[in-house]
Order: sequence, then C-alpha cells, then structure tokens
Amino acid sequence: MTQSRAAWYFAWALLAPAVLYIVIIVAWPLIETVRLSFTNASLRRTYDYVGWINYQKIFDRDFLEIILRTFTWTFFSVLLKMVIGTFGAVLLNCAVPGRHVFRLLTMPPWIVPMAIGIFMWGWMYNGQFGMISGLLQRFGFVDGPVAFLAYGHSAYWATIVTDVWIGVPMVTIYFLAAIQSIPRDLYEAAWTDGASRWMRFRRITMPLMAPAVITMSMLSLIATFNSFDIIWILTQGGPSGETTTMIIDTYATAIGSKKYGEGAARAVVICLFLSLFCIAYFRMTRRLAGTDKA
Repeated sequence: MTQSRAAWYFAWALLAPAVLYIVIIVAWPLIETVRLSFTNASLRRTYDYVGWINYQKIFDRDFLEIILRTFTWTFFSVLLKMVIGTFGAVLLNCAVPGRHVFRLLTMPPWIVPMAIGIFMWGWMYNGQFGMISGLLQRFGFVDGPVAFLAYGHSAYWATIVTDVWIGVPMVTIYFLAAIQSIPRDLYEAAWTDGASRWMRFRRITMPLMAPAVITMSMLSLIATFNSFDIIWILTQGGPSGETTTMIIDTYATAIGSKKYGEGAARAVVICLFLSLFCIAYFRMTRRLAGTDKA
C-alpha cells in the first residue's frame, strides 16, 4: 500500500508542471473569457452581468456576414496551401540536379519575420509604386495603376494570396517528409507492373500521405481561422469591412471599442466554432478511412 501510494504521489509530481501550465495558461483565461462574455465589462471599474445579451448582439446581419466571410476566407486559403504544398512536395522529391537548392529556396517565406513579409506584400500591392501594378501596366494588362488594397474584392484575394505565400513552405516541407517516409519498394513494384506516374501518385503517394494531409490541414485551418497579422497589417479589416473576419471583429470590438464583454462573447463563439469543426472533421476523416466503429 505504501509503495502504491508513493508511486501515485510520484506520478502526480511528474504531471504537476503540465497540469499547472494547462490551468494557468489555458483553463483560467478560458473560464475568465466565458465569465466576461456575460457582462458589460468595459473601461469602467465596475460592470454588471447582462446574461445572453452579448451573444444576441453577435447574431445580427452584419456579424453573420462576417462569419460567412471568415469561413470562405479560411476555405480558399487552406485549399490553396494544401494543393500547392502537395505539388511542391512532389516536385522537390524528384531526383533532379540541385534539388537541395530548390528545397532551400522554399524556406524564406517561412523564415522571414511575418510582419516584414506582410509589409513587403503591402508595398507590392500599392497602386502607385507597387511592383505588381507596375508589371501589369508594363505588359499592357491594365491601362493605369491598380490599388489592390483599395477595393473590397481585390483586397480580399490579396490577403488570401499573402496568407498562402506565408503558409505554403511549412506545408510543403511537412508533405515532403511524409513522401520521403514512403518505402521506395512500393514505387519500384508499381513501376515494374507498368503503373504510370499518375497511377503511382494516386494509388501510393496520396493514400500513404493521408495522415499527414489530415494533420496539416487541421493545423493550417486553425492557424488560418485565427489569422490576425496578415489582414490587420494589410487592410485592418477594410475597405468597408470587406476583409473583416471574426478575429479582426473581435479585436476591434474588445480593444478598439473597449467593449470587453462583447469581445469576450465573440471569442467564445470562435472557440466553439473551431471545437465543433475539429470534432466533425475528425469524425468525417475516420469514416472515410473506414475506422469509425461508432
């Protein structure tokens, strides 16, 4: 009994740092955010509990448009990252001269500090002296300067392109590692049987890459859904709110307007959306893989 109790204490002693970290860094801020979401907290020293009023304000017409915009922005960004990252990993895995140099050249968007990279893209999107507008005019595609960040539709896609540029290197390297872990014997046997490159990619590469694709798409989705720096530095949610996503609206409400209660309610909704999507996503992937026995 003494040895069993000592082992129990020793186990909890080993778990204590992780438990403290979860309680202090994760659990307490989350509980505090939920509590504030039911108040009218602001810059005032005192505040009152207002029930579900903050949540009722969320689901008006404007915020429903923000929710839809967030999901579409995330969908296109993650989709492009997965597609470009997959083809990039396949190309980098090819036995061509100088492939190590090409692998190295994929890293700068990931290595360069995010703020610097975003400012660079903001300069390129500038209509007066930006490189993209200048090239379009030089080759005759447009007649005059194009200010990409001045119009809602173009600003929306400009932020997506910037997010894809920043996120593709990590996806590519991750997928490259997954491809290199596939046994070469499978490819040699398929080649001997006369399978084409497309068939080898479809029947060998993609099925064995599936766990890596699922993991990376989930991580990329969470990061993209909560992406703040790119949109805020480029457009601050403009023009006319066309690039305002849920995380931008939450920041503008809580920090910009000093409505901490309403901002906390928006943060709780974001957390619920991501939690529900993760659960549904993993259940769907298990069913597709035939492993869900529920």
